[in-house]
Amino acid sequence: MVGRDEIVGFCDELLDARSWEDYGPNGLQVPGGEQVSKVATGVSAHRELLERAVASGADLLLVHHGLLWDSHPRALSEQMAERLRVALDARLSVAAYHLPLDAHPEIGNNALLRDRLGFDLDPRPFAEVKGRAIGAVGRRREGVAVEELVRIVTQACDREPLVFDSGPKTVRTIGIVSGAGASEIRSAVELGLDAFLTGEPAEHAMADAREGRLHFIAAGHYATETLGIRRLGELLADRFDVEHEFIDVPNPV
Repeated sequence: MVGRDEIVGFCDELLDARSWEDYGPNGLQVPGGEQVSKVATGVSAHRELLERAVASGADLLLVHHGLLWDSHPRALSEQMAERLRVALDARLSVAAYHLPLDAHPEIGNNALLRDRLGFDLDPRPFAEVKGRAIGAVGRRREGVAVEELVRIVTQACDREPLVFDSGPKTVRTIGIVSGAGASEIRSAVELGLDAFLTGEPAEHAMADAREGRLHFIAAGHYATETLGIRRLGELLADRFDVEHEFIDVPNPV
């Protein structure tokens, strides 16, 4: 057993979570039991994930999309009350890491996607959100055919992406912003990149890709954001000798 606050404190420090302006609070959102023997991880803290975390015997659930957002009303809805009831009744602690987990240079969603696609680090800052760059830029000296890149993305994200193939036949540079990052295609055009990968598409992306002469690839909001939270759980298992389980609740969006 390990203290919950020790684990959460480690995550806060690793991700520099307190320094980020975000759309909701990073770190511990729901305090449950003070001791942890099992950590569960997942993408979004909806009721199914919470229930499955409880059923798995987890004491702490780490998510990318937490329960609390600045855009939510201050009064609890019935839906939110049900979610909280699941966690509180089981003394399940819930912690969330959003933009810090997108942006981390080693275990962030964007860095891990870049590595999985076989691109080397390009250190240029990319995709500024809330005053800080969260994206990743990758480079391949020899390049990769766009058809092969799409195949690799399909394998990495376990789903066939939407592709607007408007760029060069050989891709040497790519910008990556997981989740709902379609608007950052304009940043990719400004940098002169060959391709841009995100989760969700947007109506303007097709024209932006054609006019910017780059490939736009949308591989799913959920599918592009499983890597970081899963890797964080694996790090905790190694460091604190606790059990870890990634709970997959696939979402086609």
